[in-house]
Amino acid sequence: MAMRICLLMLGKTRRDELRLVIDDYVKRVRHQCAIEVAEVRNEAAALKRLDADRAATVVLLDAAGKNLDSGNFAKWIAEHRDRGLRELIFLCGDAEGFPDELRTRAQQKISLSAMTFSHELARVMLAEQLYRAFAILSGSPYPK
Repeated sequence: MAMRICLLMLGKTRRDELRLVIDDYVKRVRHQCAIEVAEVRNEAAALKRLDADRAATVVLLDAAGKNLDSGNFAKWIAEHRDRGLRELIFLCGDAEGFPDELRTRAQQKISLSAMTFSHELARVMLAEQLYRAFAILSGSPYPK
């Protein structure tokens, strides 16, 4: 069974231009890996989604998380895939960040940068980095 990725986002991506960029990268990732974007209204809906698949590894996007460059992020994705992980769920917060109960559900935390970005821009960055990771793993010239 191939690994799946879910981008579990608290709230909607309101800026249409950013939504289009996210959708474009997600479409590109689909050539390499099953991926879905799930925008949920609130913490309860996010917890319900997490409860539906307890076997998934939950990764919280957090400024205090592990810093990985693009190559190491690709390697990290490949290690999870090669160990037979069924699903990676990336938790993307809203403007308020994350409620404590969601924080405690994450098995891992990663940081996209030491800088602070809007939650919508962070979503774009995650989608691009996922595409870049799969491009690196497939030997595509994209990451150059």
